[in-house]
Amino acid sequence: MPSDLNRTTAADPRSVPDLLGDLVQQSSSLVRQEVQLARAEMGEKVSQLGTAAASIGVAGALLLGALIILLQAVVAILVSFGLQAWVAGLIVGVVVALIGYLLLQGALTKMKAANLTPERTVNQVSKDATVAKEAVR
Repeated sequence: MPSDLNRTTAADPRSVPDLLGDLVQQSSSLVRQEVQLARAEMGEKVSQLGTAAASIGVAGALLLGALIILLQAVVAILVSFGLQAWVAGLIVGVVVALIGYLLLQGALTKMKAANLTPERTVNQVSKDATVAKEAVR
């Protein structure tokens, strides 16, 4: 056993305080890098959120335009087929509302909180913790 101790000392002549200082410095550096990775990944996720929000805005504008156009044109066509104006308006309103609902659901699915998890960062931190545990052993 004493030969193992001599080999370790000969391989790395630094003292225990020096080694601990290096460990603290490297750990601090690792934490900074992990924070930078998390920021970058969250930036990507916020960008995806912005795209989904834009989709909601477009869906809202399209719903308003569809409501106006369809209530004017389709109601007139349905009335020309013999329906009463209120029945034609009801049919058109239901169809436009259904389309709007489907668009809104698609955009909300993209915005789910589960999609905001910085998965690469979580995986990397997990790997780093495993490596640190192995190094301590």
